[in-house]
Amino acid sequence: MTNPTLDRPPAVQVLQDAMDRVLTTQRPAIAQAARLCADALAGSGIIQAFGTGHSRSFTMEIAGRAGGLVPANQIAIKDLVMHGGAAPAEILDPTSERDPSLARRIWSLHDIRADDVFLIASNSGINGTIVEMAKLARENGNAVVAVTSVAHSRNTPSRHPSGRRLLDEADVVIDNCGVPGDAAYTLANGAKIVPTSTMTSVLIAQLITAEICADLLARGIAPPVYLSANIPAGDDHNERVLAKYAARIRKSEP
Repeated sequence: MTNPTLDRPPAVQVLQDAMDRVLTTQRPAIAQAARLCADALAGSGIIQAFGTGHSRSFTMEIAGRAGGLVPANQIAIKDLVMHGGAAPAEILDPTSERDPSLARRIWSLHDIRADDVFLIASNSGINGTIVEMAKLARENGNAVVAVTSVAHSRNTPSRHPSGRRLLDEADVVIDNCGVPGDAAYTLANGAKIVPTSTMTSVLIAQLITAEICADLLARGIAPPVYLSANIPAGDDHNERVLAKYAARIRKSEP
């Protein structure tokens, strides 16, 4: 009988190792984050999920997807264009995420209340908009959960005027267990490929969701979750559950 791990490509092994590190080391932090979220959802709060760049993959797993929790709102820089009247050119510069002044403008486009919990993802955790959003949340009384690469963040200067990083503004820090620079596999010519943060952040998002649902069920609360819109009962179910939260949750584009 063959051992499938013997034929595993190096890139696959790199990704598997990163996910294994998350599962081995981050379960207590994930459980702590889930408890904060369950406490909010058991009351009148919702989840506010924010990320920039590829870290938006984390927010897309948290908010607005089949099998995910309905009371979760995705916040993004693109909201300035979609809902705030800004010209697209303003945010097409990939370095716009470094500007801390964007955070308050984005914040003003959402109905954010002090009993909400923020889940903020950033691999580096150093850019101005990310750090400022976390600071605004803390000042507003919101709990903040950071999903970040601790190794990268601690070894890279902050781009926020305060010198602080996302992990400095968080009540709970979940390490995505990535390496500085994210790419974790070195080619023969020295180039690095196989960034791991997307895979591990998606894993973290699903583990948080599962823990929240288990916590709510233990309290006798049916978790409000989406059905796929691509099954016959999906639209009716989702509209019915959304009715409780619709004023606070932005619908995402297809």
